[in-house]
Amino acid sequence: MIFGLFTILAIYVISISLLVYGFLKIKKYQKQDLEPKTSFTIIVPFRNEKENLPILLESFSKLNYPTDLFEVILVDDSSNERFQVSIVNYQLSIIDNIRKSNSPKKDAITTAMQKVKTDWVITTDADCIVPENWLLTFDHYIQKNKVSMLAGAVTYDCQNSFLHHFQQLDLTSLQGATIGSFGLNKGFMCNGANFAYTKSLFERLNGFDGNNKIASGDDVFLLQKAAERFPNEVHYLKAQEAIVVTKPTETWKALFYQRVRWAAKTSSYKSTFGKFLGLIVFFGNLTLVISFFFVFLGIIDYPILVLFAFFKFIIDFGLLFITNHFLTETRIKSLLLSSLLYPFFSSAVALYSLFGSYEWKDRQFKK
Repeated sequence: MIFGLFTILAIYVISISLLVYGFLKIKKYQKQDLEPKTSFTIIVPFRNEKENLPILLESFSKLNYPTDLFEVILVDDSSNERFQVSIVNYQLSIIDNIRKSNSPKKDAITTAMQKVKTDWVITTDADCIVPENWLLTFDHYIQKNKVSMLAGAVTYDCQNSFLHHFQQLDLTSLQGATIGSFGLNKGFMCNGANFAYTKSLFERLNGFDGNNKIASGDDVFLLQKAAERFPNEVHYLKAQEAIVVTKPTETWKALFYQRVRWAAKTSSYKSTFGKFLGLIVFFGNLTLVISFFFVFLGIIDYPILVLFAFFKFIIDFGLLFITNHFLTETRIKSLLLSSLLYPFFSSAVALYSLFGSYEWKDRQFKK
């Protein structure tokens, strides 16, 4: 039993160490002295976001980018009341979502694609704020690289609460794994709140065909299809001036369902590396949880649990530290308490996602 425990730990440590190596391998990118050339359509699917949308639209108005080179399409997914748009200094339109599948968000992006006239599409969420050099940084990278798809970073705007700090830690680990996998040329994950691709690539991939029965995954499934067919055209934009800020959830229940929604798509990944890493992280956390109960029952000795937890904490901290520095340039808060809770939370999410349903935008979805 002890041999199996430390075998899992060894594989876990090696896997996270590789992600750290991959993260460091991708150099930070900074915008250059270039004239903007790329035309973008920003697609924002939304449902009942009357409080958040004005903040997002205001951040668009502050973009350091020519207004004739971008437009915004808001896709209303059956909101309870119609969103009223105020006057803005850029081209903005609202269209209704045309539902054709089990995935509202994929349908919303597919619906908007029928209206897109620009070369590039960039998606974000209604509860986000984009930085002023967001499009400019994407544009400069596109001009200098042969690329058809670009994934960008997302972080939280956290208040001083443990729930927020815990979410920031969780998101930081996901962002670290995302960037690290790209550094290993095994990119399999991204975030639809900061995700760009050409319209022609979307059409070449036949959009979301093949995975539109799964409610979430408008980002990762499209990324994995692109990485499989056109690996050299899929890049990660590791640029602090292009980091999108979003809101954390306000209740543990909402957080749990959100993470279940994210986890539910893992079994459908095309990426073998993504599936392998998901299993390693799952077993790494589950083994720690099981060991805790084994110590409680007297099956294994307490020092073994402490040793396992120590090595796991050290390697996790390495990835979290470098990722957090990139995302926020501030210290990690509530690290110890979050690290103690995280294996239990993560294991519960993973196990529940295999069988349970979840809520999303006041709707019920099954696995």
